[in-house]
Amino acid sequence: MRSPSPGRRRDRRRRAWQAAIWSVAALVVLVAAWVVNRAVATTPARTSAPTTAPAVSTVPSTTTTTPAESLPVPIGTYSVGTSSLTVAVPPQPTSPAQNIPVQVWYPAAETRNGPVPDRVGGPFPLLAFSQGYDLSVQSYAALLGDWASAGFVVAGPTYPHTDPGDPSGLNEEDIVNHPADLRTVVAGVVANAKQAGSPLLGMIDATRIGLVGHSDGGDVSLAVAANTCCRDPLVKAVAVLSGAELGSFGGTYFTAPTVPILVVQGNADIVNVPACSTQIYNAAPTPKYYLDLLGAAHEPPYIDPGPVQEIVAETVAAFFEATLNGRHSAVPAMSAVGNVAGTAQLTVGGTAPPEPGTCPGAPA
Repeated sequence: MRSPSPGRRRDRRRRAWQAAIWSVAALVVLVAAWVVNRAVATTPARTSAPTTAPAVSTVPSTTTTTPAESLPVPIGTYSVGTSSLTVAVPPQPTSPAQNIPVQVWYPAAETRNGPVPDRVGGPFPLLAFSQGYDLSVQSYAALLGDWASAGFVVAGPTYPHTDPGDPSGLNEEDIVNHPADLRTVVAGVVANAKQAGSPLLGMIDATRIGLVGHSDGGDVSLAVAANTCCRDPLVKAVAVLSGAELGSFGGTYFTAPTVPILVVQGNADIVNVPACSTQIYNAAPTPKYYLDLLGAAHEPPYIDPGPVQEIVAETVAAFFEATLNGRHSAVPAMSAVGNVAGTAQLTVGGTAPPEPGTCPGAPA
């Protein structure tokens, strides 16, 4: 196994501004919306992540509920509420204890006093979302709110040394620890949903857990879903948004057990090159799906509101509707929203569109 190319991930992010010039100049076709049919502390850099998740506790925190009106118009039928919690990551032999803040978006019902958790429609699947490097979780608020409106509880942890506002500073090499952080967060959020007084009480079905992540967060999500280094058996499906296989995690990808996967990639992305995503997709067993965003760059499809982000939101929601909720009608819905002339193309099984070159940092 070879080591990642020096500075591969730093170079990808440093060139992010260049990706903007590849953004779509005009988007002329709007996608037909599908509707979900349902009842409706400064820390030092750390060393390698453990291969098993440590014991989990949640740290009491003030819960806030955000009125749905403060969020963008959602794709689904639910109102959306938000809350926050903190998940404690115990100390490891060479790293200190960590408190990881987690923002949660959840399906809500409207009341006279605003949206409240919709326990009548629940429990819901849990989607754990992993942010990209040097991007805040809040940057993706429109996308995560969309998935909550479609009937998913969405938890977005802020990993150490990843958020641009982290007082301890950015350190992309800390990514090797984030798979363990992600497993701990999943367990912590599930535990919080069993605690009296939690807004999430009764809201999460722990048998229906999916992962989704962008860029470095996509790398982390893929590792926890499909790499022997970090596999979490609670995970039932994964969506990788402009991510890659990383050799620095160790382990091997796509050995049993495997889960359904959706790979999303802009074909004009010069930060995470398309060859990284085609490598993931072509190596994965079925069921698998590849959403090719034509002319799209690295960040805009996920953080910039508009028709392309809506395609991503709806395709990902349909994917998890099919894989976590077992609704076979969601697969045709994926094709309906993921195939837009001149904008997006969805491949189901088979081989992804050919891309030249190889993926830096991927296992040999």
